[in-house]
Amino acid sequence: MSGTLIIAHPVRSAALRVGPVRIAIVGKGGAGKSVISGTAARLLARRGGKVLALDSDPMPGLAISLGLGPLTEPFLEGAAEQSDDGRWRLRKGIGAARAVQRFAKVGPDGVRLLQFGKATPEGLGPIMGSLNAFFQVTHRLATTGVLREWNVVGDLPAGPRQAAFDWAPYADTFLVVVEPTWKSILSARRIARIATSRAGTVALFVANKVHGSSDVKLIEDRLGTAAFGAVPADPAVIEADRRGAAVIDETPACPAVTAIARLVDQLMRA
Repeated sequence: MSGTLIIAHPVRSAALRVGPVRIAIVGKGGAGKSVISGTAARLLARRGGKVLALDSDPMPGLAISLGLGPLTEPFLEGAAEQSDDGRWRLRKGIGAARAVQRFAKVGPDGVRLLQFGKATPEGLGPIMGSLNAFFQVTHRLATTGVLREWNVVGDLPAGPRQAAFDWAPYADTFLVVVEPTWKSILSARRIARIATSRAGTVALFVANKVHGSSDVKLIEDRLGTAAFGAVPADPAVIEADRRGAAVIDETPACPAVTAIARLVDQLMRA
């Protein structure tokens, strides 16, 4: 029912899901969304199928976690034009499939990244064309035949704003990343309720940066539901961030990557 928070519990079925994985990853600022998004996208690609990573966060993050390094340029600048009334639109002949083909960056494991660019000293003004093109492309993904079988992983910025304003229409599942702190837990609950206000979507809570089962229990008790999965606090993630590298490349067998791999396996069985 629209407006109802729908929480899915850990999946135990061995049957693979029908159709691609289409998720948007949300949460409080600093919760670890980009690391989980980038690592999950890489792992999905390694399991077969095509993967499109969507970065709608105006701050840096997903490109680094994918192993592409810091990318700031507006990818879709050439895909947009302004009409006489000042409104932005996709150029004639450019739909979602062509936008992905022409403007996405191909990263490690064949993951394609599409982003609208990063905030400049002048704010979002210089990338408004790319931003508007990105929004329109995401809204055409579900109806574009050649992209229907692609796995899609979206990294949304902190807070509920983009979820509330339909920046992730491609997602049937929101992964809500939550740390074992009151601020993060309260934010996660509110973001999940807003994200699932669109009919047909579910929210799965992912406990992140936990130091053991007691942290997971604290999160679950305060949320009032089971966590879909848990990712441990891992120094390897911090070290990779210091280097500006993807943790899956720097330390592929570390506890965080191993835990995210379990999440991906569960998503493929959801």
